[in-house]
Order: sequence, then C-alpha cells, then structure tokens
Amino acid sequence: MSLGHDTQQKTPASKTPRSTADKDRQMGSALRSVYQKTVEEAVPDEFLALLGKLD
Repeated sequence: MSLGHDTQQKTPASKTPRSTADKDRQMGSALRSVYQKTVEEAVPDEFLALLGKLD
C-alpha cells in the first residue's frame, strides 16, 4: 500500500565515503570531549550529603 510519498531516505550522490568518515571523526571527537568534561565535573555537595546518608 502506498501513501503517496517516499518513506525511504536517499543518500545524495555527492556524498563520498571520505566526507562521511570525516564527519564520523568529528562526531567521535565531540562525544569524547563532552564525556571528558562530564567525568571531570565536580559532584555537588548536596549529592555527596545524600550519598553519605546511604551508608
């Protein structure tokens, strides 16, 4: 059954594997940066106090 519109996305012919690999590297770098900043972020005192009550 067709709804009158194409449901599949088509990849543009101008997109080369190299540009895709470059974008993948950029995305990986951005994700690593966000992860590192999150790991280095200090734990708020309120959370530490709550965790202390669990002991």
